[in-house]
Amino acid sequence: MKKTLALLLTLALSMAALTGCGSKTDAPAADSTGSTTGTETPAALSGSVSTNGSTSMEKVIGILSEQFMADNSGVSVTYDPTGSGAGIEAASNGSADIGLSSRALKDEEIAGGLTGTTVALDGIAVIVNAGSKVEDLSVEQIAQIFTGEITDWSEVGGEAGTISCIGREAGSGTRDGFESITNTRDACKLDQELTSTGGVIEAVAGNPNAIGYASLSAVEGKDTIKALTVGGVACTEETVLDGSYAIQRPFVLVTRTGEALSPAAQAFFDFATSSAANDLIKSAGAVPVAQ
Repeated sequence: MKKTLALLLTLALSMAALTGCGSKTDAPAADSTGSTTGTETPAALSGSVSTNGSTSMEKVIGILSEQFMADNSGVSVTYDPTGSGAGIEAASNGSADIGLSSRALKDEEIAGGLTGTTVALDGIAVIVNAGSKVEDLSVEQIAQIFTGEITDWSEVGGEAGTISCIGREAGSGTRDGFESITNTRDACKLDQELTSTGGVIEAVAGNPNAIGYASLSAVEGKDTIKALTVGGVACTEETVLDGSYAIQRPFVLVTRTGEALSPAAQAFFDFATSSAANDLIKSAGAVPVAQ
């Protein structure tokens, strides 16, 4: 009887040992790096990202969106060129994931729950018709022209002719930046107020006596207009970055403070503000700020 019990106990212990050994095969095997071969790969990024605002940021946002969508085929990035004021409002009311502003946010906009992140710097070029003999103006002369103190090109070294001032509409980031720097806010006397950067360039190109202002990134390569030097300094990427060109402003991504973006929108935001985007921003004519 004792021998029978001993045999049964031995068999039971053997079965338990075999069961324990078999359970080890349920765990995923580790590779040479220590990772497990059973780990799932992250899901591909998908969804849509809506951006809305500054017309001056068209080239920058366009090239960033194109590259981002090429790298993330499941994501669609849209851009609605409505002007900085409308873009800030779109970010505030949630109708866009990211607002686009070509001016810094005002204190009241920040207090209202918005955050501005500078993605690049842009020079505001002062432009005249390609046939103009004027090459350089000081900031003071520019202010005097736009406020009506100087009305004829002969007063600043050009051929006689009544100066026609072309500017942007109220709420434009380009206008806000220009007027802030030249100290002409609410004092400009404009012959035309246009709703896009392209419209200003076309108007100046078509009028030999016109003067206007437009984003550096928008005027490069145009042969129907001429960008003046300001105080002897040309509007270039280098002079904007080193601060020697006086009339410049930031390109800003606007988001709601404390509110998470969608995964796709956050990924686009992170890409646009990273040093990986610097060459793309440069190729769009703006000056990147990421280190």
